Amino acid sequence: MAAESSEGEEEGKLNGGNPLLIVDDDLTEMGKKAAWSVSSCKPGNGVSSLRDDNLDTYWQSDGAQPHLVNIQFQKKVRLQLIVLYVDFKLDESYTPSKVSIRAGDGFHNLKEIKTVELMKPIGWVYLSLSGVDPRETFVNTFMLQIAVLSNHLNGRDTHVRQIKVYGPRPNPIPHQPFQFTSKEFITYSSIR
Repeated sequence: MAAESSEGEEEGKLNGGNPLLIVDDDLTEMGKKAAWSVSSCKPGNGVSSLRDDNLDTYWQSDGAQPHLVNIQFQKKVRLQLIVLYVDFKLDESYTPSKVSIRAGDGFHNLKEIKTVELMKPIGWVYLSLSGVDPRETFVNTFMLQIAVLSNHLNGRDTHVRQIKVYGPRPNPIPHQPFQFTSKEFITYSSIR
């Protein structure tokens, strides 16, 4: 999974964050396959700031809590990890302190799958979508919603600098139990 050297997870509380984005090679970024929307935003700080790979830009909400980020896929996808970039030093009261992750087929049947408290995070924060059962390693869903329920220092609006959504990398050869990485092995992996 992701490197968790500087974050301590206990009862849904995460401390710190990681300055570098480190994700396993068996995961792929799924956000580019989705339609993204937010509940509100200040002009110039919209949903595009969440996906521009620039840590200096951010989405800033504008309205009452909870602040929502909606991620909708055209077909059902398997998701395993959400990674947020937040910075308490720069954003102070705009930094999220309590985040809820919800999944479902659409707005009508979203179910909360995880609630996490962030303790003054600085950097990439990894939110695994795995369940308590070891067989539940991912979530199979059409829609994911990230809800910022509260901010540090009782702030009203929120800043989130980046969001990445990861799912398991699909096997390039269907019905092949092995996942070859070199072109030579892939070339000779099937019989004509």
